[in-house]
Formats: sequence, structure tokens, C-alpha cells
Amino acid sequence: MDELRKLAKELLETSAVNIVIGYEEGTAGKTRAVFVEKPEDTDRLLFDSRCIQNLAAYVTKREVKDKGRMAIAATLPVMRSIIQLASEFQVSDDSLHVLGLTPESRLVEFKSLTDVEKFVHQYQIEIDANYKGKLENLNKLTPSERWKFWIDELTPCFKCYACRAACPMCYCSRCTVDFNQPQWIPVPSHELGNFEWHFMRAVHLTGRCIDCDACYNACPLAIPLNLLTKKMIEDVKANFGGYQPLLKGEHLMSTYKPDDKENFIQ
Repeated sequence: MDELRKLAKELLETSAVNIVIGYEEGTAGKTRAVFVEKPEDTDRLLFDSRCIQNLAAYVTKREVKDKGRMAIAATLPVMRSIIQLASEFQVSDDSLHVLGLTPESRLVEFKSLTDVEKFVHQYQIEIDANYKGKLENLNKLTPSERWKFWIDELTPCFKCYACRAACPMCYCSRCTVDFNQPQWIPVPSHELGNFEWHFMRAVHLTGRCIDCDACYNACPLAIPLNLLTKKMIEDVKANFGGYQPLLKGEHLMSTYKPDDKENFIQ
């Protein structure tokens, strides 16, 4: 996309930003993240239908933040992630310049995160039809059948944590699974350890997951981790009236409203 390359080059030449996060040609016909710091390297940038990686996962990385102000080529899921991260005080207008890549393949240079927020709210978070069908089938199962379903799906996991690395909302400097005194989650990749790890992560993403499928796309075993988070999104919508990332939003799991439904925990 020539327009993206031109704008990225101008931002670097004028020192408006110190680094541009985008996509470049990778291996095996795939794209990968690229971190451009020199104007002459902006010709490496590209954007097409293969660019599905959620680049927002990098904006909280210390080695990237230390470069200074960033610009990021942001698809709709990336923009949603940025707004959620901003609401959690992880990014700000001073640290990030958003180059929006819209679903219509237009490039939009946003002047502020407030403008990004207004834009993403034009597109509601909707579970696609294929996964809606899978969720409906899952909901028809008895509790014991659902338990077996998830045990069967999660047992192959060998805890590479690629899902955690790919998720922009997993930005803790030290994850619960890394603690051993006390050890909250079993380290071995056995049935109990895998179950506790994935369900703990799903709970931590409740009211924060923006449905980008980064976890599933990163999993080397194609475990349907996104089916679990989509189920949480569905439950949030049914019990709390839906979710959209807000700059001044409150975390769903840390707020209370008198009119919240309670039957879902009975």
C-alpha cells in the first residue's frame, strides 16, 4: 500500500514518531510484524488480506516502548485493542500514533485515540456465523459433556504460551503461571495444568477480549482457544449488555451495578 508507506516515511522523516510497527513479507507466503526506524525502510511495509496478526501486542513491550513514540498500522481488531489498552493506562496519545486500516481498505490517520474510539464504535463486536453455530452446539451439551469437550480439546496443549505472547491483553510483566512461590497453576502440561491455565486466562480476558482470534492463529496445534473467549463474550453480552472498548471504561470484573443480573452464577 503506497499510501501507507508514504505516510510512514513522512512521520519518520519529520521525527513525529521514532518507529513504525506494521506488516512485511514473511516466509512461506505469510506476513509478519516489522519495526521500521529508518525512512528508507518504509518500502518494506505492506497490507493485504494475509495481515491478521494483532500488532497491538507489541505496543506494551519494553523494548519497543524504549524506542520512543510509535506509529502502528492498525486494522479494526488492532484499533479495538488499542482503545482497551488505553483504558488500562498502557498507551496514550503521547506514546502512540494510529494509522487505521479500515475494513474497506482505506487508510485513516487518526489525530487522537478519541477519534479511534469513535471510529471503532461504528463496528460492533459480532461473533461470526460459523462460531455462533459452534457455540450453539456447545450450549446444548450437558455440563459433563462440556467438561469432556474442553478436556479433549486442551489436553494436547504443551504450554508453549504462544497464545499469551500473541494476545495484546496479556501484557503483565510476570504472568500468574510464572510464579512458583506460591505456585498457582501447575507447570506440567497435563490435564489439570492445561485446564487451569486456559480457564484462568479466559477469566482474565472477560470484558477485555476484543475477539481478534490472535490466540487461535498463534496456536501451533490449532486448539480452538478463541471458542472459549467467544463464549465469554457471548455470556458478557447476555448478562451485562454487551461490550465495546471505551477510553474511560471500567473493567467489567471490577465493577458492580445494582441492576446487574445474578442468575448466571446460580
